[in-house]
Amino acid sequence: MNTVTSKDGTKIAYDQVGQGPALILVAGAFSYRKFPGQVQLANLLSERFTVYNYDRRGRGDSGDTMPYAIEREIEDLQAMIDEAGGTAYVWGLSSGAVLALQAAARGVPITKLALHEPPFVVDAADRKPPADFVKQVTGHIAADRRAEAIKYFMTQGMGAPSFVVGMMRLMPGVWSKLMAVAHTLPYDAALMDGYMDGKPLPARLWSGVTMPTLVLEGTESPLSLRRGAQALADVLPNAQLLSKKGLGHTKKLDAKRIAAELAAFFKGDTGAAK
Repeated sequence: MNTVTSKDGTKIAYDQVGQGPALILVAGAFSYRKFPGQVQLANLLSERFTVYNYDRRGRGDSGDTMPYAIEREIEDLQAMIDEAGGTAYVWGLSSGAVLALQAAARGVPITKLALHEPPFVVDAADRKPPADFVKQVTGHIAADRRAEAIKYFMTQGMGAPSFVVGMMRLMPGVWSKLMAVAHTLPYDAALMDGYMDGKPLPARLWSGVTMPTLVLEGTESPLSLRRGAQALADVLPNAQLLSKKGLGHTKKLDAKRIAAELAAFFKGDTGAAK
């Protein structure tokens, strides 16, 4: 394990594997650097890249500093890129993709960007979280109701059936990992706030995201996620959409397939740091 210090003094933990251009992995809700799918993806990509797999603040071995702000998470990613040599490729999954996108819009030096199924809801007909979603998630955590926060986030935010959460509670190994990071769910809710309302994406906010960008989505994924991915690819200045079976993230990550697609997108560009 290695650590880097973010701008506000928070220690961010990361693992580094492989050799080659720098590639930073940004996890989504409930994920952290020791999440099995994340570890497998990092190891597969290490055959071609120097992979930096980090714990977002509040997770795993990383520190946390209150109050939370999205800008602090962007500074964390900037610190990781500085550690990697000043520029890097970046892959973000789900809310991690939203974080990576916002960082790119603020000028963080990303050479190429891969955005994997950001949870945007762009069609008014699709299921949307409640209007007070961020408030409710934050309230559960403030009252130390982690289990309730997990259930609320999964059912109201992700659209998972209640019985799925119930099944997870019967699996101690799975449930303990969810409980360990539940207090960071308000961070993910804040990142997604304003992008899950069934409205068109605000392209003007991302007009500066001009680096080559790959938007990934699985053909097996819920239609709302697929619509969001298509909409994002349409509004970004230099983006392409990759739509294939096996690229969905709502179940177990297909790390081998994802790694192959990321390698194909990132390879051949020597501009990233080594």
